[in-house]
Amino acid sequence: MEQRSPEAASQKESVTPRFDHFAAIDWSGAAGLRQPGIAVAICSVGHDAPALVRRGHVWSRMDVLEWIAGEMPENTLAGFDLGQSLAFADAGAFFPGWHESPPDAKALWALVDRICAGEDNLAASRFVDHPEASRYFRRHGGRTGDRFGTGSGRFRITEHAQRAQGLNPYSNFNLVGAAQVGKSSLTGMRMLHRLDGRVPVWPIDPFPDEGSVIMEIYTSLAAIAAGLPKGRTKIRDGATLDTALATLGSGPHTPLPRYTDHITDALLTSAWLRTVAHDPALWSPEGLDAVAQTEGWTFGIR
Repeated sequence: MEQRSPEAASQKESVTPRFDHFAAIDWSGAAGLRQPGIAVAICSVGHDAPALVRRGHVWSRMDVLEWIAGEMPENTLAGFDLGQSLAFADAGAFFPGWHESPPDAKALWALVDRICAGEDNLAASRFVDHPEASRYFRRHGGRTGDRFGTGSGRFRITEHAQRAQGLNPYSNFNLVGAAQVGKSSLTGMRMLHRLDGRVPVWPIDPFPDEGSVIMEIYTSLAAIAAGLPKGRTKIRDGATLDTALATLGSGPHTPLPRYTDHITDALLTSAWLRTVAHDPALWSPEGLDAVAQTEGWTFGIR
């Protein structure tokens, strides 16, 4: 395992006391101005159940960006269910063979945002349809780029670690299938670019001594920690949600008029973040240092 300095270790061990709130955002890369698949939940230190932010609201991606930048409470640890970057370590580049291939994650965000300039609501269609960028993606209609690679596509180091933990990640270069997260990730990169310098993104930015932090999450981790079996981690009713919340040390939620897996994912993952953010091992997984500024990492993956 890579060795960290005493200062770095001390910093990670002191993370938890300074977060007062824990938010989870189930993100969406779907087309359109507003996405029913977006849900935002938040809880505070203690045992009260998480609550939905703007209950009943149908969010746009820009709504979420504006909430993060201007309304999210101070000292919030906020997790987004999206990939904050693309595979880099396997080929030494995001887009090997393309002269515009960026050197790190922040430059990747900037490239996606620049190519997609003019697309409303942080959409990223122009990037995946770009003459050069499209060569690296698998798209609908049997359109697999000549540089996509073979099989399931390229994976980040954190995604290989997800597989080792029994999860089933998709390559962010794969834009086909109900479980793909590539579209969400690319739209999320546009959001992260807009927030650069305003809210730090772990582990790409240095960890701040105070204030809020954004990170990447995998909602199935929360569900498994709450007792749901692997492969059946979606909750669509209030009773099951309360049972899962109780496993995480949380009180019961305020009943909702309707339940979707997007809503329950956000509520449950918010409670999970509150229970695990104190664990220094999750802030210092093996292999992180080599890819922190290029591929990033999924919080909770060891």
